[in-house]
Amino acid sequence: MGTSREINPENPETLDLLLSRRSVKAGRMEMPGPGGSALEKILRAGLRVPDHGKMGPWEFIVVEGDARQKLGAEIARCYREETDKPSESVARKLADFPAQAPLLVVVASCLRDAKPIPEWEQVLSAGAACQNMLVAAHALGFVGQWLTGWAAYSPGVRGVLGLGAKDRVAGFLFMGSHEGAPSERHRAEYADVVRHWAEVLQVTDS
Repeated sequence: MGTSREINPENPETLDLLLSRRSVKAGRMEMPGPGGSALEKILRAGLRVPDHGKMGPWEFIVVEGDARQKLGAEIARCYREETDKPSESVARKLADFPAQAPLLVVVASCLRDAKPIPEWEQVLSAGAACQNMLVAAHALGFVGQWLTGWAAYSPGVRGVLGLGAKDRVAGFLFMGSHEGAPSERHRAEYADVVRHWAEVLQVTDS
């Protein structure tokens, strides 16, 4: 049996990718988007996430080509039906939402009840799938962005996507190409979010 270093050899390039990964706004993406074997690799990366109980509590819905405009029309319809005083300008933006990048993958969190696995852990697994796919897209030379917005919380849109009443949209993952290096954004300071536990901390109400 091999050691952990033999099974998982050091890969500095992967670490560099993780430390430099950056989202690019979907509206700035260009053709081409990932397809064929590249898309399959990205989707398979989404399967390689922690999954307590081997539940597979997620679903990946690929929306490409003309299907993006068709989904946009359905999202706009749902908005008009579910909103008391819908704004036509908002409806038009929602209609354009799925088609703003060459490829869209909708990641759904689909809770399973075959085993007593906490719901929260299943939801976290869907989030991990989103991140794995974004990293895989970047590793293949594409760019990506994880968005939610109104459509992610619409019961009607969930129905259009073929999801059940308990399913939720974890994210709309947009992918495509982009010329040049993306601009950097502010990140949390390492010292502000990292601490080493040493003793029980006294927590008081503020």
